[in-house]
Amino acid sequence: MAKRDYYEVLGVDKHSDEATIKKAYRKLAMQYHPDKNPDNKEAEEMFKEASEAYEVLSDKDKRQLYDQYGHAGVESQFGAGGFSWDNFTHRSDLNDIFGDGFSSIFEGLFGGGFGSRSSGRSSNRGEDLQIELSLSLKEIADGAEKKIKISTKEACDKCDGSGSADGNSESCTQCRGTGQVRQVRQSLFGQMQTVSECPSCRGEGKIIKNKCSKCYGEGRMGKVKEISVKIPAGVEENQYIRLRGQGNVGPRGGARGDILVLIHEKQDDLFERHGNDIVMEFPVSVSQAVLGDEILVPTLSGKVKMKIPAGTQSGRLFRLKGQGIQGLNTYSKGDEIVRIVVVIPSKISKDESDLYLKLKEFDDKRELKPGKGFFSKLRDIFS
Repeated sequence: MAKRDYYEVLGVDKHSDEATIKKAYRKLAMQYHPDKNPDNKEAEEMFKEASEAYEVLSDKDKRQLYDQYGHAGVESQFGAGGFSWDNFTHRSDLNDIFGDGFSSIFEGLFGGGFGSRSSGRSSNRGEDLQIELSLSLKEIADGAEKKIKISTKEACDKCDGSGSADGNSESCTQCRGTGQVRQVRQSLFGQMQTVSECPSCRGEGKIIKNKCSKCYGEGRMGKVKEISVKIPAGVEENQYIRLRGQGNVGPRGGARGDILVLIHEKQDDLFERHGNDIVMEFPVSVSQAVLGDEILVPTLSGKVKMKIPAGTQSGRLFRLKGQGIQGLNTYSKGDEIVRIVVVIPSKISKDESDLYLKLKEFDDKRELKPGKGFFSKLRDIFS
C-alpha cells in the first residue's frame, strides 16, 4: 500500500511551523499510545506512521528533501527496510509526553538498537560516528565513490571481543541475567509497569570478574580503517549518507553502530548552483555581441557549442537543457544557465579609437533606456 503524505498523517499543512507540527504529533501520540490501546495493532501502526512523519517534518534537512522529492527523497535517510526506531531522533520529545519510561515501553514497536520486549535485554550497540566530506560540483553532478580513513573501535584481538581474560562471565545478581529491572509508577493513564536497563550489568545480564588486560573488559580497541563511500548524484550541502553497521562495534560483542557522512559542497570556480540548475557568466567582445557568433561554453561534462544572435545584450540569459546536475534519486537533470557579459576594453589603440569615434555618431542617434535587472531575470527563469 502506498505511503500517505506526511502532512496528511499529522493533519497539518505544508506551511506549518515547528511548534504546530510538534503539537499535532503530541496529540496523535497520546491518542494512539500502546498502553492506552492494548493489543490494538491498528493503533500501533498509527503510532508508527505518526512517528515517521514527525521524524521527517521536524527535521529541517529531511523536510526539505521530502518537500522537493516526496517519499523518495528521504528513503536514503532510513535503512533498506524503511523507517525504524533506530532512525527516531526525538525520544526527548516523547519523554516530555509520557515520562522517562518511554524507551522501555516502546522499544518493541520499531525494533532496532534499543532491543525488544521478547528478548528481555537492552542492546549494547556501538556508537554512531560522523565524518564530513567535501565534494566538487562535478562529483555532486555525476556521483562518486570515495575512500576515507576513519578511527573506529573494533573487537579486541586478545579476548576476541568478550572483555574477559579467561572467556568466563557470571550472571548478574540484580537482574538475574535478564538485563532489565521492572518498576511500577503512576502515569497519566494510571498505574504502569515499566522496564529499564539494569544498572549493574548495563543491560547485558552478565558480569565479567576477570577482565582482559588489553581492553580492560571493554571488549574493543581503537583502530584506523579505510571505508568506501558511494555518493549518489544530486546530493546537497548538509545532507548525510548513513553507512549502516560500519561504526563502532559495541562493547563485549555488541552490534555495530552506523557512520553518518555529512556532505559539504566545495565552491566552484565557474559555476554557481541553484537547485539542480547551474549558472555561469561567459564573456564576449563587443563585436561578437553586435554581430552574433558561435561560442564554446564550458559545462560539467566538457565544452558545447552555443550560438548567440546578433544584437545580444550584456546580461542576456541562455539555457542549455540537461547540462545541470542530476536530481537525487531520479534520472532527470537540471539545466545550465549562461549569462552573457559584454566585455568593454579598458585600453585601445589609436586605430580602434578612431573606429569607436565613427560608431559614436550612430550611437548618438539611439535613445537608450534602462531595462530589467539581471536578478529579476534570474528570478523569472527559476520561478
